[in-house]
Amino acid sequence: MNVGSAIQYSVSSHAAEALEGRYNIVRNKTESLCKPLETEDYVIQACAEVSPPKWHLAHTSWFFETFILIPFAKNHRPFHESYAHLFNSYYETAGTFFSRTQRGFLSRPTVEDIYHYREYVDAAMHALLAKLPQQSEPDILARLELGIEHEIQHQELLLMDIKYNFSINPLKPAYNTESSPHSQISQSEMDWQAFDGGIFEIGHNGCGFSYDNERPRHQSLLQNYRLGNRLVTNCEYLEFIGDDGYRRADLWLSDGWHTIKANNWHAPLYWHQEVDEWQHFTLSGQLPLNLCEPVAHLSYYEADAYARWAGKRLPTECEWEHAASDLSINGNFLEAGSLHPQAAEHAGLSQMYGELWEWTQSAYTPYPGFHPLPGTLGEYNGKFMSGQMVLRGGCCVTSRDHVRASYRNFFRPADRWMFSGLRLADD
Repeated sequence: MNVGSAIQYSVSSHAAEALEGRYNIVRNKTESLCKPLETEDYVIQACAEVSPPKWHLAHTSWFFETFILIPFAKNHRPFHESYAHLFNSYYETAGTFFSRTQRGFLSRPTVEDIYHYREYVDAAMHALLAKLPQQSEPDILARLELGIEHEIQHQELLLMDIKYNFSINPLKPAYNTESSPHSQISQSEMDWQAFDGGIFEIGHNGCGFSYDNERPRHQSLLQNYRLGNRLVTNCEYLEFIGDDGYRRADLWLSDGWHTIKANNWHAPLYWHQEVDEWQHFTLSGQLPLNLCEPVAHLSYYEADAYARWAGKRLPTECEWEHAASDLSINGNFLEAGSLHPQAAEHAGLSQMYGELWEWTQSAYTPYPGFHPLPGTLGEYNGKFMSGQMVLRGGCCVTSRDHVRASYRNFFRPADRWMFSGLRLADD
């Protein structure tokens, strides 16, 4: 198996100690996110798109074992010969993998087994980092950094999946019992911020970590455009529903219309109408809908239909990045602990980072001159550049230090279990 070499990340040898420290923090954070779970919660998989928490814990360990320990740690013995098959996600050139849709069928290995697996991988990683082979040090550290960012991605997915798994339970259990997620801020009127067009550089600037799909930095031509100063709210989306938004074919892309009819969608995911009151399921359980908060858990099709109904459009990813590039990365992230999108706090351009991943109208395609990583790691992003749409900005369960202006997230247009919302744009 060729896992790739000469990875295009700038990681110097003196970074080993700092990366090992971050490795410890991230690995511990993943396990701390599982503390509220009961053993039974680790195993369920409520739909094909989500994975059981147990699988996330194992897969992130498999990543370090497969891409670092097996190729670089002398005499390393895999923890279990079957784990390479069970916990490979989609890497065709790394071997076979167990069906994604059946991950919830596996009662074994047990949760205890998986925690032992994590301990085993951590011990082996620390032993390797204590005596880095000089000739392989750049590759090991580059893959270590990628693996750390990969696990942070899975922390976000873990919480998204827990929310969906809990939502199908009639008991409507709460994962986050420490605080109510509700904003206490009144809704402000939508305002607009104008941006002059021109030729601008888009993509990662080469400082710090980036994924391969953020590169290379390149020029992009933008026309004059405007962005809504905040995300669309629940109150505004209710107006769309009240105006028969889900029953008007003229508002929907053909695939979107087929999707909402086939799945009987009449509102965003997790919304339920109880008599005259709308409620929604959150990581703090079932709660009344707060009208001032950003509308969440929309598919691309729903975001696009709302924008068309409002007489506007979704921004392109280049417009979004241009607008966000000079802003500080401040917002409601995982570290805030609310695990829920909050209402806008001021009238200026806000909520660009944190809160919700923002759908753009841009298809997920390669930048001019894009080259995936060599070997198996080239499957990380590049092979998904078809049939998906780009989202920007991070969300309320994203780690703050994981986000940057050039970060390109991507999902299929019908997906909506993730924390996704929309911002309007106009010419």
